[in-house]
Amino acid sequence: MPKISTKGLQMPASPIRKLTPFAEKAKSEGKTVYHLNIGQPDIETPVGMLDAVKNIDFKVWAYTQSEGTPQYRNKLAEYYQKNGYNITPSDILVTDGGSEALTIAISACIDHGEEVIIPEPFYANYNAFTCLSDAIIKPIQSSIETGFALPPISEFERLITPKTKAILICSPNNPTGYLYSKEELEELKKLVLKYDLFLICDEAYREFCYDGREFISPGHLDGLENHFIMIDTVSKRYSACGARLGALVTHNKEVYAAALKYAQARLAPPAVAQIAATAAIATPSSYFDTVIKEYSERRNLLVNTLNKMEGVYCPNPGGAFYAIVRLPIDDSDRFCEWMLDKFTYENQTVMLAPATGFYSTPGAGRNEVRMAYVINQDDLKKALICLEKALVEYPGRILSSTGLTAKSAL
Repeated sequence: MPKISTKGLQMPASPIRKLTPFAEKAKSEGKTVYHLNIGQPDIETPVGMLDAVKNIDFKVWAYTQSEGTPQYRNKLAEYYQKNGYNITPSDILVTDGGSEALTIAISACIDHGEEVIIPEPFYANYNAFTCLSDAIIKPIQSSIETGFALPPISEFERLITPKTKAILICSPNNPTGYLYSKEELEELKKLVLKYDLFLICDEAYREFCYDGREFISPGHLDGLENHFIMIDTVSKRYSACGARLGALVTHNKEVYAAALKYAQARLAPPAVAQIAATAAIATPSSYFDTVIKEYSERRNLLVNTLNKMEGVYCPNPGGAFYAIVRLPIDDSDRFCEWMLDKFTYENQTVMLAPATGFYSTPGAGRNEVRMAYVINQDDLKKALICLEKALVEYPGRILSSTGLTAKSAL
């Protein structure tokens, strides 16, 4: 039988989706599974976006321009300008989701064997995107004790080699919910300019900042015009993950020209999604006010409840709708599988994402999970009760006073 490629073998599995067979089995057995594993919001998509799809009247479902329709790019530029960016339609390349934008950005900027520095934990699919491009991730670990704040710039500088080509960040962060401050971004700016690097910023969650905190982008800072590459998506902003529509945004014309060739190779971004997203730009601010209030309440419920559980610690996220949580367990992969396969409380269980998949450093995240607070508050309360009951029953629970697992202490 023919063998698959080395790259195919090396391609990492998604830690967010790899437990799906266990979840489906649990559901087939009649269990209720609360999904805190994936960033699929239950928030309703704006009505204007859905109406635009319902009212489509074209006779031929045709290709669009490779860089996106003029109508959408013009409206998207208006959105960015309203949010403090100096961006024109010619800076915008529309993509098949934020994932394609990231894949194209990495491929256009980083050669085989060159390096990109990424603070970890990071969105798990960054591993896949760099694998596709044969780029090398140089992880720099942030700490749960500091709420996953940006590590000191001196630590970044120690990682820089002649092969270093870029720094990749996500703010507000997936998976930690950390929101980078202007001071942290100014420090990164100095480093990027000093070593002539690209700064790729995944801004999928820019709308979701809490406690009155302001979102700051590297795109708001002067002097990064040829270095900054923004990755964007409608998936989270408008609760439209299935639209699969994103954008790569840059002032750097060489990067844009290279990225456009990748876009031409895949022909065109989805036509219907662009019609919907063009309409979405008119979504009233009241929509986001309601959504942010709801996410803030969910976050508070999650964090406050978790931190009352014995041996559990959850820092307070400043944005997005994720949290990395430290649990008194021996192995997060084993625990998340056990939750679906072996555990039930009142015929309910919870699907979590093991944090090991959000690190590149071997062994990191073994006692951590990522939780996405994307379900309604009543279900979130039930999920947290299930989790607390599961932590008591789990054979690999770590007894804090001894360091032993519950199983080994028997």
